[in-house]
Amino acid sequence: MNLAPPPGRDVAGWRLLRLLGQGANGSVYLAQGPAHPVPVALKLVALDSSGGLARAHQAFLDSAAVARRLHHQGIVALFDAGAVGTIGWLAMEAVPGSDLLRYTLAPRLLPEPVVLRLGARIAQALGHAHRHGVVHRDLKPGNVLVDWPTDAVKLADFGLARTADAAQTGTGVILGTPAYMAPEQLAGNVPSAQTDLYALGVLLFQLRAGRLPHDAANMGELLRQVSGTQAPSLASLVSDVSPALSALVVALLSKRAAERPSTAAEVEMALLNIPGGPAGAG
Repeated sequence: MNLAPPPGRDVAGWRLLRLLGQGANGSVYLAQGPAHPVPVALKLVALDSSGGLARAHQAFLDSAAVARRLHHQGIVALFDAGAVGTIGWLAMEAVPGSDLLRYTLAPRLLPEPVVLRLGARIAQALGHAHRHGVVHRDLKPGNVLVDWPTDAVKLADFGLARTADAAQTGTGVILGTPAYMAPEQLAGNVPSAQTDLYALGVLLFQLRAGRLPHDAANMGELLRQVSGTQAPSLASLVSDVSPALSALVVALLSKRAAERPSTAAEVEMALLNIPGGPAGAG
């Protein structure tokens, strides 16, 4: 099946209304289904069927079942999921606005009070997932949706989510986006809550500095940097960053998971109480 069929086609009972976005491994449409009077965001993803189609379908549906356990105002709701051939589909809440990717480069970098508020909201959503034993595994700016008029901040794409005690993928493939992955995740270890917190540190760094803490021309160099090179501090790159935020990001980017903050709730409170943040203003 085509990963990017034209609008007007039906996919697994969903009528594709409009293409919202397209990437290397999937497409997202505004779609209408018989059981959903309000249009949904329908994501089509390519499944890895190298281990057999039945196994690919089951792995995809198992992951979707994990994501459907999460009900939080800061997490995009997943309504339904299925698989047809080598394509999996996820019917999700359609969220207005845009993702954070556009705010990771000048001249669209956000002021620190806004970054603190966004970070606290993301940490709150991660905390909900972690309390339910779910690790996101692919937190990045493209997976955080914001709608400024309604003050909505929602964490999207729990399609790679797994329970915290789940085994590594049977094929040994590391799932996620390498630039946001913690050393232990890049090494192939089972991700944990601290893995998500590392990714949050990368995201906060990027929103303030307009660059990644580690940026390499190839995967081998990236692996070497993430595993053995200390990232520069925000304070060394951004003149107006608060010392508290710079110190928190240093802690989040610690090479050892045990040296990072212990919970997302701890990170949320730290962000809220930084002077200039939502609770620390004035």
